[in-house]
Amino acid sequence: MSAPWRPLLDWWFGSAESPDEVAKEKNKLWFGKKKSQDTDALNRFGGLVEQALKGELSEWTETPQGWLALVLLLDQLPRMIFRDTPKSYAGDKRAQELVKHGLKLERDLALTPLQRTFIYLVLEHTENLAAQDDAVRRFTDLLALLPSTERAYFTRTLDYAKKHRAVIERFGRYPHRNEVVGRESTTEEVEFLKERGSRF
Repeated sequence: MSAPWRPLLDWWFGSAESPDEVAKEKNKLWFGKKKSQDTDALNRFGGLVEQALKGELSEWTETPQGWLALVLLLDQLPRMIFRDTPKSYAGDKRAQELVKHGLKLERDLALTPLQRTFIYLVLEHTENLAAQDDAVRRFTDLLALLPSTERAYFTRTLDYAKKHRAVIERFGRYPHRNEVVGRESTTEEVEFLKERGSRF
């Protein structure tokens, strides 16, 4: 089988070898907010994102790498290409279904530890406490598998998972999404959003 997802994975993860080197090289792409990056994502992969959002590309899930790439098209790329619009979350439901099914098959175990973080991140993106608990558990287990020399990035991912879980436990949803999706914020949420780091 050809690997039409390879350009996406190469772009997303780069060519560095150690997890810390990859994270250093790609962290701004993954978690930064830069118009030029969003435009680059659109130009490179906008067509594939639209296909994924239409329910296409299911054949990608036949391999772990293809499964990962399709999850990225549904979960990560819309957050860049459609930033600050309701469509940025349009792929979440399908991404969550794909991740739930793939985890049952233990497909994540065929991925590198760094690649696995972007599968577990889908659980972290849900407004569901049980999924948040699962995310924290999986990030915790993943960290325990690694030698101390490779734990820096994964320690941070676990810390963020715990912070996301705390927000869902407190509010049952992410207050920073309210304005984008047309939900009215409570007084407590408005005050929370004034705090540093509340918008991730």
